[in-house]
Amino acid sequence: MLGQGRRRRRGRRGRFPKPVRVGITPPIIGLTPNPPRGLVPIHIDRAELEAFRLVDLEGLSQEQAGQRMGVSRGTVWRILQSARRKTAQALTEGRPLQIV
Repeated sequence: MLGQGRRRRRGRRGRFPKPVRVGITPPIIGLTPNPPRGLVPIHIDRAELEAFRLVDLEGLSQEQAGQRMGVSRGTVWRILQSARRKTAQALTEGRPLQIV
């Protein structure tokens, strides 16, 4: 796999997350709609993009995606939910989507 995704824990408590293996580096760093300008961008993590790609584009199960990313199925589910929410928000609000 190409790189390790660096993630942070949410809040002050809990254990630090496992590193996520990311299979590709996207050829772009963002998606910006044409009409509105000056809107606050929505940031999507590389791990979120990878889970989104594996499950929704390649059609893998969450279990298979977890094996490819080196994390549990539950972690893939949480990352995938976040990616889908951010993508839907960017599309419906016309906000830029940046990959970080």
